[in-house]
Amino acid sequence: MPPDRRTAKRGAARPPKPDAAADEAAQLAAELARHDHAYYALDAPLITDAEYDALRRRYTALLAEHAEAAPAAARVGAPPSAAFGKVGHRVPMLSLGNAFSPDDFTEFCARIRRFLGLAAETPLPMVGEPKIDGLSISLTYERGRFTRGATRGDGTQGEDVTANLRTMKAVPQSLDGPAPALIEVRGEVFIEKADFLALNAAQAQAGLRSFANPRNAAAGSLRQLDVSITASRPLALFAYAMGDASEPVAATHWDYLQRLLSWGFAVNPHSRRLADEADARTFFEGMAETRASLAYDIDGVVFKIDDLSWQRRLGFAGREPRWAIAQKFSAERASTQLQDIRVQVGRTGALTPVAWLAPVNIGGVLVTRATLHNEDEIARLDARIGDTVCLQRAGDVIPQIVSVLVHLRPPDAVPYAPLTQCPACGSLAVRPPGEVVRRCTGGLTCPAQTVERLIHFCSRRAFDIEGMGEKTIVEFHRDGLIAGPADIFRLHAHEAAIAARDGWGAASAGNLVRAIEQRRTVPLARFIFALGIRRIGENNAKLLARHYTSFANWRDQMVGATTVGSEARSALGSIIGVGEAVADELTEFFAEQRNLAVLDELAQLLTIEDAHAPAGAGGALSGKIVVFTGSLQTMSRPEAKARAEAMGARVTDTVSARTDLVIVGADAGSKAKRAAALGVRTVSEEEWTLIASGDGRQGLAEDSRPDP
Repeated sequence: MPPDRRTAKRGAARPPKPDAAADEAAQLAAELARHDHAYYALDAPLITDAEYDALRRRYTALLAEHAEAAPAAARVGAPPSAAFGKVGHRVPMLSLGNAFSPDDFTEFCARIRRFLGLAAETPLPMVGEPKIDGLSISLTYERGRFTRGATRGDGTQGEDVTANLRTMKAVPQSLDGPAPALIEVRGEVFIEKADFLALNAAQAQAGLRSFANPRNAAAGSLRQLDVSITASRPLALFAYAMGDASEPVAATHWDYLQRLLSWGFAVNPHSRRLADEADARTFFEGMAETRASLAYDIDGVVFKIDDLSWQRRLGFAGREPRWAIAQKFSAERASTQLQDIRVQVGRTGALTPVAWLAPVNIGGVLVTRATLHNEDEIARLDARIGDTVCLQRAGDVIPQIVSVLVHLRPPDAVPYAPLTQCPACGSLAVRPPGEVVRRCTGGLTCPAQTVERLIHFCSRRAFDIEGMGEKTIVEFHRDGLIAGPADIFRLHAHEAAIAARDGWGAASAGNLVRAIEQRRTVPLARFIFALGIRRIGENNAKLLARHYTSFANWRDQMVGATTVGSEARSALGSIIGVGEAVADELTEFFAEQRNLAVLDELAQLLTIEDAHAPAGAGGALSGKIVVFTGSLQTMSRPEAKARAEAMGARVTDTVSARTDLVIVGADAGSKAKRAAALGVRTVSEEEWTLIASGDGRQGLAEDSRPDP
């Protein structure tokens, strides 16, 4: 198996330059999506939890250092399995950001103060909870009775496992004492260490497959179609969070935990209320020492801001809450031999070297691969085939190559020589000036790039075509059944030929054709993401879809944006989150006539749905284009932007004739003047505060333009 999507492992490295960062982030996003599906939907992870954390950590670091790349923030979890009914979460079930060092935790606290506009010395009361790796669930109670339970799924929709959860003694069927008419209680289903060992012993005795770890055992036990199997498994539950609620239940997170206890839930007894960051550090050190003696596995501590009103103000950034973080435990090291360096070719032509290692066990994780990122990183390490390398697991995550043990180097080891030709097509591989990435110049003639683009097009976060996996795409492309994306939607004409292929048959071919037909209708954001335009990951695709609303409008505006100085180009650059590099990639894509031909061909074969209304649709700013200018005194600019977007607005940086509202703070400059010249409505910060609190809806319901 090639050392690419399924086995490549990533460690920390010197920050790459923007173009290389965009390529690596796109590859990471694709890896994360595949692993999410295997982990959440199939309960059959391809890599360990520790390895997944490292992929996510590297990915997050790239986004933090190269915001202009803005590739996808891979979704949480995976789509719900078809074996269970779907349940939409009233409040998304997202995941936590990670801190792997004291400095990461310090920066987390600093970000909160910046967002809330707090002084550096302001204490941040928190709650610390041991981090258990189980299966996240949401339990809905109506009038005090348990009515529905769901897994996290993809964070927006989960699987209905109500019947399975009813078999668990740890899940109260009714709440003790007063409770809201409706409340979602969230927690983690897990299996203790001793129970896990006993379960695997019973599996072995029965001739059944053993579970890889307690998390897989818990997930596999709960997600059983036969609920009697779930009932026989030793599943435990700690409750720790709240989703939707029909009325407030507490002012602080700590008080909410006490309500959970009073209702009959188990809450982790090691959870603590912490006065400030110093308390948090002490608690973390204590849990690190206590860790081995606990009845269940933990790999860190979750810290949450205690004040729920602060949590609401902080909200979420992408897939993570701003008010919580998971701090992981310390590092482990080991050494092994670097047996080979092989190069994989990505869909943008980027050549990525991968280290093949002699298998080594580090803290229970068997490591065989690691990415080397680029040739500069290899040169920095002076890594050579045959070397013994030192690996480190920071915070229980996948090892990264820290150094080379030069004194153990074999005498015949030679320095790594970067490839000058693409290993897939033989085309020249060049390294553009100022970049760290080397690229294949074969373009559409390079089979690796073509196949990678098709794999991306069909992937879970793009068109999500069941049956069009990597192996199928490689074979169909090799045999001439598909050359480009549009050919996928013509495969029904080849159903008989597909059925006659080795390993297929009529049923399999029919299933594939039906799966493709089900994807002829696609949301605009998924369509944009599926095209594989550099730097246009899932987040940017959603941003563009939300801004331009329809495929026809997006296409027309992007074609217009290819003209330098045009209004369309100015409008593209004014979208917050779309930097110059992203705008350049879009205009370069639309300047190529072959790309336009592919778009138009797909548009004839598909129904591309207009972008859904944002979460804040129906709010006072629903559908309005908003610009902030000047300094705000009552809240930080990030909080103001987050508030506006939560109310349905599209926030941009540039005032144009399409702008609906400009919020003018202190020392406002040219934007306020341009708004006046264009007749765009402006409001003061005081008026904006009323709007953000919900008291300004009446005024905004009126015409946003002044009278002529």
